[in-house]
Amino acid sequence: MSETTGAGAPPETAATEMTDPASRPRRKLMIHPPNLSPGYRSTLLRAPSKPAVAFKADPDAIELTSPVFGHGEVGPLDADLTRQHEGEPIGERIIVTGRILDASGRPIRNTLVEVWQANAAGRYAHELDRHPAPLDPDFTGAGRCLTDDEGRYGFVTIKPGAYPWRNHPNAWRPAHIHFSVFGTAFTQRLVTQMYFPGDPLFPFDPIMQSVPDPVVRERLVAAFDLDVTEPEWALGYRFDVVLGRTPMED
Repeated sequence: MSETTGAGAPPETAATEMTDPASRPRRKLMIHPPNLSPGYRSTLLRAPSKPAVAFKADPDAIELTSPVFGHGEVGPLDADLTRQHEGEPIGERIIVTGRILDASGRPIRNTLVEVWQANAAGRYAHELDRHPAPLDPDFTGAGRCLTDDEGRYGFVTIKPGAYPWRNHPNAWRPAHIHFSVFGTAFTQRLVTQMYFPGDPLFPFDPIMQSVPDPVVRERLVAAFDLDVTEPEWALGYRFDVVLGRTPMED
């Protein structure tokens, strides 16, 4: 998802690749996974089997669609998932930051970024999650923020744990954070996932492997960043989202 992640390319190199067509690889990269990825069993139910139907209602009504967490103002604790309850959540505290960019490398300013994730034990604070791992009463696992004039966002959270998902025998999801990113309108929305470097579950995860091109797949992996890391407090990760170039969550 990030041009600074995976292969560890420095930001200035990634920016050059986005803005200078001559510096890009000649081969065409397969960015988004197909709607139907048989290894990811849920797509057998989700993938459309009939042609698209034209939307006949008022087109402006689409713009009224709410963000995931409603119309309310973004509060000061929305971006710090570790301070939304009275107690301290259990797990490894991390900082996740990056930039939201358009396909030409321009920052998307003042746009809504939302995240949701499992807790450190790999369980979501959701009634449908039946994974027999402990819930954390001090961690809900959802947050949001607005980007600044440079398209930057930032979250403080707990590193999520892996969890079983019964897609295939002995199936486990790598640790990940879900992102929802808007462009200049609510109709321009990207939903994707951020993974952590060096996870041994990558080769066994049909969701990640559904992205056809391994080079593009690396864009879903955040980069550890010592400059973002705060001494004796939290490890830092950098994850940039490029609309149109970051793989879409299937």
